[in-house]
Amino acid sequence: MSQTLKFIRVGDFLNMNDNLPELRDIHLPNGVSIFPPAYGWWMILALIIALIIINGIFGSLRKKSKKRYALNLLSQINANNIVPAAVEISEILRRICVYKYPSANALFGKDWLTFLNNNSTQKLSGKPADLLINAPYIKTESTLYGEHDVKNLISYAQNWIGENL
Repeated sequence: MSQTLKFIRVGDFLNMNDNLPELRDIHLPNGVSIFPPAYGWWMILALIIALIIINGIFGSLRKKSKKRYALNLLSQINANNIVPAAVEISEILRRICVYKYPSANALFGKDWLTFLNNNSTQKLSGKPADLLINAPYIKTESTLYGEHDVKNLISYAQNWIGENL
């Protein structure tokens, strides 16, 4: 096994120069386009949309839970105890106002009733309105008001809560 050495002759260099026109210049690839985005961007977009939807769902559930809680408190009121029931209804409405209408916390009497009527489509008047206004100042044995007045007041409070929460 003999190894042969090849010697390049000077004439071979001249033939290489003849091949140069066949070579092409270096071409740069096309630029990277913005669209379509990579899969990672689609996943981030889907995650953001999912978070927005979840936030909306939890926000509505939180809002409904406050309404449900207030209506549950109203349903637990005993209409037989007229004056304490009216006081409890007023307290529930004031608790909602602390949350939603902070400026209404200091209202009392006719101003309180006017505020409640302004924020509801149903208007409270007559004996149920007087009961709501005067309940903190009436003796619990008072016979001025009946159970139907408390039921009207509860119905009004349920409507008011439904509209304002």
